[in-house]
Amino acid sequence: MSLSRQAVLWLSIFFGINALSSASEIDVTAPAAEIGHGLVQGYLHDQKPINSVVFVPIPPEKGSKLQAADDAISQDTMKLRGSARWDLAAQDAVLTFPEAAGIFQCSLRMKITEKRTPALYRLLQRSLTDFGLATYPAKKAYERPRPFLVNGEDICTPGELELLKTDGSYPSGHSAIGWGWALVLSQLAPERAEQILARGRAYAQSRIICNVHWKSDTEAGMSVGSAAFARLQNNALFQATIAVAREEISQKLGEDVDEKTCEAENAILASGN
Repeated sequence: MSLSRQAVLWLSIFFGINALSSASEIDVTAPAAEIGHGLVQGYLHDQKPINSVVFVPIPPEKGSKLQAADDAISQDTMKLRGSARWDLAAQDAVLTFPEAAGIFQCSLRMKITEKRTPALYRLLQRSLTDFGLATYPAKKAYERPRPFLVNGEDICTPGELELLKTDGSYPSGHSAIGWGWALVLSQLAPERAEQILARGRAYAQSRIICNVHWKSDTEAGMSVGSAAFARLQNNALFQATIAVAREEISQKLGEDVDEKTCEAENAILASGN
């Protein structure tokens, strides 16, 4: 029995996954059911939803000092329109798979694909739903207008304009997902944690640069991502998948990295543009 199967079996017993007779009965790489809007069933689908209204602060009020700070940061990032950093922010906005699996490949130093790293790929795909949906109780409660509706400026993903007009700005769902993934990947590859967390923060920054979120939206989104990450630690299937994904990383870390792409990304992030 391989280490990954031993780990999955131990986790299945410890967390009580239906008295499995062997670890092979848990296929952590199996495709998850589609739930619509490009999402698949998350790990927390059968649990009480995370109520983000309870723990994220009320968004800044119009005319407040906090809103003035959001305005100033939004205005400052306007200088990045049309730059390489603007283009990277547009790429970061894409959360469909397989494209989304490549967001952290440079900071992780490993290419993530469904064929090459099936457990890690599925881990990102399913947890996206958990991180993103956790923002919606607060989104619906506050229905905060997005920056482009206030300042009238362009966004980096014009094809999403109509959809974003009716989707609340606070908290940022992308930021919850990006930061949640950064926490997951740091858990799996602690030797790359600093680089992964830096990329997670830059990912949230991309939402401000795109003119689709305020700074406070991204901060609240990261808090929601952290809350969902904490909840996932008690989910048996998530932990079973983590065990297999950790072995995939141990075997493939540093392989198949596009050095030119990563050098360019690092230069863009280092310069801010």
